[in-house]
Amino acid sequence: MTPTHRDSISWFAVIGALAAGVHYVVAVSLELTHVLNAIYANTAGFLCAFPVSYFGHRKLSFSGQSSSHLHAFPRFFIVALFGFLANQLLVINAIYFTSVPFWLVLGVVMVIVAVSTYFLSRYWAFKGGL
Repeated sequence: MTPTHRDSISWFAVIGALAAGVHYVVAVSLELTHVLNAIYANTAGFLCAFPVSYFGHRKLSFSGQSSSHLHAFPRFFIVALFGFLANQLLVINAIYFTSVPFWLVLGVVMVIVAVSTYFLSRYWAFKGGL
């Protein structure tokens, strides 16, 4: 593993944790205070965390990549959207089929989805081109 790849993974973990924290705090707060149900709260959390994730990863996690904003943003949005859709599908099913509380379901699901998001971001969204 090269030092650049190691730094990329480290920054990805830091930015990912920060964005996940924003997503989690917003979603759980909205659901616990009954402002929104779990599905809409999860969506609001994603929308608040997306800019943190994109700009953090662009500036720090994948700063060595040569892609332009016009190239990277739509690709990263697709990666994030698919990650969120996987997240939402898992959350909905867990809430529907189990009695596990939303705050726990969301935490577990976010960890599972984060791993795939890293690989898609590194090898597709921020990969050079155009």
